[in-house]
Amino acid sequence: MSTGTLLAIIIPVVVVIALAATAAFFFMRRRHLRERFGPEYKRTVEGADNRLAAERELSAREKRHDSLDIKPLPSSVRERYARDWTSVQDEFVDRPNDAVHDADRLVTSLMHERGYPTGEFEQRVKDLSVEHGRTLEHYRAAHEIDTLSTQHKATTEQLRGAMVHYRELFDELLSDGGQPRHARA
Repeated sequence: MSTGTLLAIIIPVVVVIALAATAAFFFMRRRHLRERFGPEYKRTVEGADNRLAAERELSAREKRHDSLDIKPLPSSVRERYARDWTSVQDEFVDRPNDAVHDADRLVTSLMHERGYPTGEFEQRVKDLSVEHGRTLEHYRAAHEIDTLSTQHKATTEQLRGAMVHYRELFDELLSDGGQPRHARA
């Protein structure tokens, strides 16, 4: 067999193998992102220009998250936060607007204690999305109701819903112990 014939066979085989490896890489990456971000994956894809841009955004979130010093809480701190949450819930009976605002502040404080940056709301959501993508809709809903409450436009039922939503993220942040989901048993 001549060199030209060998090259004509080998080059297409190498190209096919390279294309298959590239496709496998993107498939595995997409699967990883779907599993890691849960519903946040779909939400981000729907809000982006295209799937590739959304996946780059999610990968950037992972990279930023990996640079954060997310830490477990000592049991005494977890217990203090649990007591604080009980106080906020008790406050709801007499002052529901204040209780929702306090719940927001308590969740933000817990995030800070765990090592999450607590600046702008949208950045908080992005940072949380890496490990808490399944509870972000609760956080968004609670925050939206808190905003309505600030404008005195929230009903008591909406405020009650906000407390339930905040509780979902609060419980997850409190019990995580700083361990990434994929590393926990």
